[in-house]
Amino acid sequence: MVWQLIVIAIVAYLIGSVNLSIILCKAMGKGDIRKQGSGNAGTTNTLRTLGKGPALLVFLFDILKAVVAIWIGKLLIRIGLQENINFALYQDWAMVVASVSVILGHNFPIYYGFKGGKGIATSLGVLLTIEWQLGLVCLLFGIILILLTRMVSVGSIASAILYPVLVLIQGNAFSNKWIYLGFSLVLAVMALIRHRSNIKRIIAGTENKLWKTKAEKKAELK
Repeated sequence: MVWQLIVIAIVAYLIGSVNLSIILCKAMGKGDIRKQGSGNAGTTNTLRTLGKGPALLVFLFDILKAVVAIWIGKLLIRIGLQENINFALYQDWAMVVASVSVILGHNFPIYYGFKGGKGIATSLGVLLTIEWQLGLVCLLFGIILILLTRMVSVGSIASAILYPVLVLIQGNAFSNKWIYLGFSLVLAVMALIRHRSNIKRIIAGTENKLWKTKAEKKAELK
């Protein structure tokens, strides 16, 4: 099983390292997106820098990376396995390795000097691929919080924390519940680490918001 997991990790990481926000920004003559706005190579900064259309493409592409990586992982884990082994457990580990690796690829892409995004859309792709019901709950929960707070980071952080709770209560995608729970905690910690600066700004009340209220606009004019 070891060599299959190594191959899965490499393939998933290379898939995750492809960053459409960086590609689009350069193709549209805007330079390196990591030197603009928040400096993050992800959906939110693409929205601020390039607009809604490119941001949607980046969001969908980052989700698709996870889908492809996990399905390739499931296919590769079958190679060379004997019929009398516990295949379900092997598949659990294939999903863990593929998921973590594709997110790490997005966050630290080998093609772009290991400076990428924060992995939220790719993590969402992981959740939707492994157990779409839990992924959908996290997505809707995140959207509601984003609309209420006008801060993408709040929705992302809260959804990351919610995921292990949902796995503990209702998760059924893995044959081993403890591996599934541990995996969900790893994803949550990865998301929180990547949002360290956002958490500090949220606490300080200086986090960027998607749009400004009329009162805020009037205050700026004074």
